[in-house]
Amino acid sequence: MPKQLHLGAFMRPVGIHTGWWRYPGAWPDANFNLGHMVHLIQTLERGRFDAFFMADHLALLNMNRAALRRSATATSFEPLTLLSALAMVTSRIGLVATASTSFDTPYHIARRFSSLDHISSGRSGWNIVTTSNPEAALNFGLDDHLDHDERYRRAREFYDVVTGLWDSFADDAWIRDQESGIFFDTDKLRTLGHKGEFLSVRGPLNIARPVQGWPVIVQAGASEAGRQLAAETAEVIFGSARDITDGRAFRTDIHARMKALGRDPDSIKILPACLVTTGRTHAEAEEKRKLLDSLVHTDSSLPNLSMRLGVDASKFELDAPLPELPETNQSRSSQAGMVALAKRDNLTVRDLARIAGGHGGLTMVGTPEEIADEMQEWLETGASDGFNIMFHTVPQGVEEFVDLVIPELTKRGLFREAYEGTTLREHLGLARPPNRFFTS
Repeated sequence: MPKQLHLGAFMRPVGIHTGWWRYPGAWPDANFNLGHMVHLIQTLERGRFDAFFMADHLALLNMNRAALRRSATATSFEPLTLLSALAMVTSRIGLVATASTSFDTPYHIARRFSSLDHISSGRSGWNIVTTSNPEAALNFGLDDHLDHDERYRRAREFYDVVTGLWDSFADDAWIRDQESGIFFDTDKLRTLGHKGEFLSVRGPLNIARPVQGWPVIVQAGASEAGRQLAAETAEVIFGSARDITDGRAFRTDIHARMKALGRDPDSIKILPACLVTTGRTHAEAEEKRKLLDSLVHTDSSLPNLSMRLGVDASKFELDAPLPELPETNQSRSSQAGMVALAKRDNLTVRDLARIAGGHGGLTMVGTPEEIADEMQEWLETGASDGFNIMFHTVPQGVEEFVDLVIPELTKRGLFREAYEGTTLREHLGLARPPNRFFTS
């Protein structure tokens, strides 16, 4: 059987492109409309997607009000609350949410994701982020954002604590003997007792071990610190490669880091984010993308570029090349990617802002056959294990991908004909982790 693609759907925001909500026929309130979200996730489950992924923001995006008033992300559901609701109207698709290691506590994170895993019968995943937006710090009692490398050291310790809390109970701890009155075996309960550089957590967690052992661990950082954290902890990486050469280099680097750590590279799935626009003809697909790009207002372009660069781009000369930039304390991988793109394509600041206001990452535009050709090349040449799909608008983009691209991938044997398991780990071919404190 040939190797098959894994597909996630990037659904918060429901469209990554700034113009998605202005597209003809779009649901402009989709980010904050439960009925629309139910339709979208059920469509994706009909398409047999591995997972429905929700990013998160702990502050309104750091942009001026002229740009902010044009942002469809200004109001959105809290991810764990929404995914718990969506678990009730689905039965197979995975449910992945972002949660920050900088502005939350391990006990809360462990409890919420364990609860979601039990509510969904084993379909949850935790996307570990350190939070790059400096304005988030102001919402959590801090005057300044934590240092970049410090955030990643804290994240590494945070991961150890959360996974340790998930292992508080042995899987077979629960007796529930009504006659004797014994509910569980206290010999199969472990108090974590963690004291580290950043965290002090006694434990144990007051909830049974997750259905999957641990929810699937996801990571998206691409900086040096982010790559190392992913190599040490992640089971899925939502990558940011802009072309197939970058994809191969990134996957090779992650696999080399994992081997050096004694981890099996087959225990991770690398899924680059990809904005897909498809049509029944190539010209139709190109016209859709052209229309989408035309809907980006100039008020949004420079603020979006500033976010990606981690500096105020409004001070730059618009029709000149991007100047040398200081190291950012925000997302270093995002800054590096935009700088590399500007140098590679000889772009001015104005050019780069136009891209930042739309989508500056990997895109695929074409017929279902052309999209399948590109995805097949990525898979078969070792550039990725699949993709985290972003849609040009909703509901049209989701419905077209499921109705046009999925059948073409299935016909080629590149994608499943039906879900074979019930948990997210089973969809991804990932092993259930052993309990670090108890053997079965």
